[in-house]
Amino acid sequence: MSFPVKVIRDGLLEKRSSGLLQLWKKKRCVLTEEGLRLHSCKSSSGGGGDNAPGSAWSSRAKELRFERMETVECVEYKRGMVYFTVVMAKGKEIDFRCAQEGTLWNAEIALALVRYKNQQALRTGRNRYMYSPPLGSTGEDEAL
Repeated sequence: MSFPVKVIRDGLLEKRSSGLLQLWKKKRCVLTEEGLRLHSCKSSSGGGGDNAPGSAWSSRAKELRFERMETVECVEYKRGMVYFTVVMAKGKEIDFRCAQEGTLWNAEIALALVRYKNQQALRTGRNRYMYSPPLGSTGEDEAL
């Protein structure tokens, strides 16, 4: 059974491509309790703004799940933009930038990641507590 995922934030971010030119590409990002979904913008009009009549957001999304995310770091403020890096578990780094005005994406992602990691730690602790023998028990008297 699939439960609906709570959306924390939905909006635009720019992601640096991993190619040779490392161009900044606009992405529609949806931050949820599970991670960050990146939707590409397919433009049939050959340019324009965020809401250009010929542009549409792709239904396919790349998902950066918190379970594979290590941290959000390298925050830098330049010319009205905030640049930050999401570091994945295997060391892969993904660069983003967003406008400096309003609530900052890097802070939102970092807080959601901390929340996720804390919930995981609580679950692990509860499971360890529930399935471990009581303190002081040797296990010998349990067969009686």
